[in-house]
Amino acid sequence: RAAETMKAHKPESLLSNFNADVYKLSASEYLKGKVDIAIVNLGGLRTQIPAGNITVRNVFELMPFENELVVVGLKGDKLLGLLNYFAEIGGQGVSGIRMQIENNKATNILINGEPLDINKTYSIATNDYLAGGNDKMLQLAQNEKRINTGIKIRNMLLDYVKNKTKNGELIQSKLDGRIK
Repeated sequence: RAAETMKAHKPESLLSNFNADVYKLSASEYLKGKVDIAIVNLGGLRTQIPAGNITVRNVFELMPFENELVVVGLKGDKLLGLLNYFAEIGGQGVSGIRMQIENNKATNILINGEPLDINKTYSIATNDYLAGGNDKMLQLAQNEKRINTGIKIRNMLLDYVKNKTKNGELIQSKLDGRIK
């Protein structure tokens, strides 16, 4: 059950935060180690999740594509370029990142509470469409390495919802200032 209706909008939204958090958690479980961040494209979230029972249909309507979960290793300088692109367009769905948008630039960038290091390689959970540099996220295709998990995004979301529901937990998200 969804605690409240989750919609996608910029600079951050309940729906994009929820999705990005599930990407990051699922990729970390798959790799048996912590993934630094997750990136989802707002355009890929095709509908809202209404408050109340979440059905298989809701998830198929949200994610009508055959996209798969991918983890890429991206150098900090490329990540900075990507975050500046996000600033130019007013935001995207992220997890593990906090940043501000000032004059169409990403500022005060923190990755898991630490300042962005342009020389570090960060692990990023995303989908295969974005990892290919699509949706103008060219930097994701300029990765140091790519791990194809074979996990369908839709199945990953369904499994997450089923596990939470089985444990009597509500599906909820929060706006926490990831992008201001």
